[in-house]
Amino acid sequence: MITVIGTGTGAPVPEDVLAGAALVVGGRRHLDAVRLPEGAERIVLGPLAPALETIGEYVGKELPVFVLASGDPGFFGIVRVLAERFGSGRLDVRPGVSSVATAFARAGLPWDDAVVVSAHGRDLRTAVNVCRAHPKVAVLTGPGAGPAELGAALGDGRVLLVASALGDPERERVERVTPAEAAAKDWGTAVSVVLCLDEARALGAVRTVAGVPARPDRWALDESEFAHRDSMITKFEVRALALARLGPRLGDLVWDVGAGSGSVAVECARLGAAVVAVEKAPDGVERIHANARAHGVDVRVVHGSAPDVLDELDDPDAVFVGGGGRELPAVVGACARRARRTVVVAMAALDRVPAAREALTRAGFTCDGVLLQSSRLAPLPGDVTRLAATNPVFLLWGVRTPASSEGVAQ
Repeated sequence: MITVIGTGTGAPVPEDVLAGAALVVGGRRHLDAVRLPEGAERIVLGPLAPALETIGEYVGKELPVFVLASGDPGFFGIVRVLAERFGSGRLDVRPGVSSVATAFARAGLPWDDAVVVSAHGRDLRTAVNVCRAHPKVAVLTGPGAGPAELGAALGDGRVLLVASALGDPERERVERVTPAEAAAKDWGTAVSVVLCLDEARALGAVRTVAGVPARPDRWALDESEFAHRDSMITKFEVRALALARLGPRLGDLVWDVGAGSGSVAVECARLGAAVVAVEKAPDGVERIHANARAHGVDVRVVHGSAPDVLDELDDPDAVFVGGGGRELPAVVGACARRARRTVVVAMAALDRVPAAREALTRAGFTCDGVLLQSSRLAPLPGDVTRLAATNPVFLLWGVRTPASSEGVAQ
């Protein structure tokens, strides 16, 4: 058996637990905190491959192996690697208290409604987008992806609780800072988890399912569920296909450019993505804010004209471009140069289609599209029904090919 012991944020490992161990593997601080049995080999974890090879040699000889890990080793920990290599049936896992559970305990908050994301050895942008989109997030940190980097990327609107040296009675600290304060400080190497909170919603609702928020039970909502001006809103038939092509998901950043009422932005946020809505009309900006509040989602609204204001934004995974005008080809081109995955464009004017399509293909996207025409049931006097036609809309979408993704920031 390989015995995996979680330590670091709970009680120390009793000396008798390691009795009979032939090999003990763990981080230096974990190994330094225990007394090894006489004759046991000690391996300090660095690169995993050599340690796994040595573990394999001991397992092959049926000699007892112990692995020391922080907190709960089955929670973003070494259990996954060991189970993949040696099989879960060979593991005896004895979990400790995870750093996430400890951090929320120190904060006095429940965490069954929290989203947990690991930035340890991973791209920080996913964690940043999850923090933008959700009111209660725990970020597991790592080199180059700590509270300073997280704070610098986030901007305003959240509070960070930075947990350092959890479980150490002398060094443990939990500090409440703004993202700007986090960005300005050197945090060292003792930070293991950062809680990112919208404090007004930190308690959240009572949950039945823990973790990632449930997806909405419906989308492509009726226009009546949004504030809008003179029917200037993306109709739900168009929105349904646009959402299918955008594919908004947890960890994504989506731009809604020429957002109008923000119906597409709000729907993408309801599906878990972080969203930036770009709108040039002041009254449109107010409507987007109102619609986001009404649907209980976070949408960052940028007041300005595209493509000029796009330079200030982080690269998106997907972009929806609404509206039209003479600037449409330039806007689509600017979005296509930045988008990591897809761009969707809605147009009412036939004349705009060739230029928009050319802008997508020039940026290296494979392009497709459709003319959407629909008729809705409408009542007539005498308890009868007619079909009322809606205005036709062209929907184009471009999907980035692998060769065209080389110039996009990863």
